[in-house]
Amino acid sequence: MSDMQQRIVLDDGQHDDADVDTDDAVDVLPFESFDLFVLTHSKMLVRCAFLIVGDSSSAQDVVQIALAKVSRRWTTVVANGDPLPYVRAAVVHSAISWRRRKWHGEIPNGALPDRSGSDATTAVDNRDRLRRALASLPRRQRAAVVLRHYLDLDEAATAAVLGCSVGTVKSQTAKGLARLRTCIDSETTHQQ
Repeated sequence: MSDMQQRIVLDDGQHDDADVDTDDAVDVLPFESFDLFVLTHSKMLVRCAFLIVGDSSSAQDVVQIALAKVSRRWTTVVANGDPLPYVRAAVVHSAISWRRRKWHGEIPNGALPDRSGSDATTAVDNRDRLRRALASLPRRQRAAVVLRHYLDLDEAATAAVLGCSVGTVKSQTAKGLARLRTCIDSETTHQQ
């Protein structure tokens, strides 16, 4: 087996690790394992990016940019262990820096007018209200809130992804949640 290949063992979950038969292993080129990784994790990465950038097409662009950067170093990333934390950090960093781009395409100039509707749309309205409130947060606060409360990472893991201290994660999350409450409360007050 060359350095450019890795072994993936097909595990049916019916045996202990000591009983793994390496004859069931398949030689896979690193780009094939990258393709498999993208297939299995892309939806989660796009959802994470969407919550940070606030737009589905921009979220897909952010994930594509991050995966393109990671693909160049894939063998190194896989050699260091589980690639998901590294790729997640790349997506978060790309999402945070996405706002620094000079051009973003069309930017909506305001919220759509409210329409009266049935109670079945309340969940959609609440989700949209939360999305707009998330979009109003600064990038770092938004990333901290998404990592802590959407991806359910602990403070240490969030600090590792953001490249900051645990105290910074705590303060950014607290400030972000306070601002979310204020935005949602003020929007609810305006609707009544």
